[in-house]
Amino acid sequence: MSSYYCLMAGLPDIALNGGGQRAQSVAGFKEVLSEVLTEADKKLMFYFYLRYDCLNLVKLLKSPEAEISLLGNYCREQYEEVMESVREKSFNARRYPSFFATFVGDYACNKDKKGYFPEDAILLEYYKYALKCPDQMLRQWFEMNLNVTNILTALIARKYDWNVADYIQGDNEVCEMIRQSSARDFGLGLELDYVAELMKIVECEDPVEKEKRIDAFKWMWLEDKTFMDVFSIDAVFAYMCKLEMLERWEKLDVETGRETFRQIIENLRSEAQVPEEFKR
Repeated sequence: MSSYYCLMAGLPDIALNGGGQRAQSVAGFKEVLSEVLTEADKKLMFYFYLRYDCLNLVKLLKSPEAEISLLGNYCREQYEEVMESVREKSFNARRYPSFFATFVGDYACNKDKKGYFPEDAILLEYYKYALKCPDQMLRQWFEMNLNVTNILTALIARKYDWNVADYIQGDNEVCEMIRQSSARDFGLGLELDYVAELMKIVECEDPVEKEKRIDAFKWMWLEDKTFMDVFSIDAVFAYMCKLEMLERWEKLDVETGRETFRQIIENLRSEAQVPEEFKR
């Protein structure tokens, strides 16, 4: 695995609570990485950018003239090639992820169905694809994100007396436990050390603060995973994920947001213990 000492040592020290140095943009960092990463590590960063490709593909299926993000791996012409090749039954699975073809083919049949959300559908396929990534930490990151989404969804569904199983996406062990368990923590307390924290987050009534708490949890997860490995491609990937979070937060009220994030981190650190009822 390559070491990126010069790259990482020269980056601004960003902080969740806004106390760090001013960060560069995700687009700017992507351009830097295109010049310094090895070919093998570029293939790992492909998985980060692929999420933007998925959302771009949905946008263009809905509206061919839609504005798309430039953070994906592909350009507009390539998305158009994907859609055309599916229609012509000439899709090249060596050039593009195979789930692109399946999704594009299914979209025409499902787009007018009630309860069909194409963004959710393609992102589920994205996570399934990313879970086959050759890098262990990246696989853990994608699995954690899928698990967190399903656990939070299940907790909300249970709160409103909805059928939990109807809202769970995926087929891993965590998904099956959520579908089958009636336990307060879905029987996951001993399997996943972050379930208790998610149960606290879902009780937050303010949707914006809830989203901030989720991002704060993910930020800390990345810090823990790369604390002793600060110059690897894993650290590079983690830094990119943090930049993405910061860009999203910059769209919020900066003045009130900084204090909120500081309080979130302090609360997460002080509440990191597992409740007694989950130890029994």
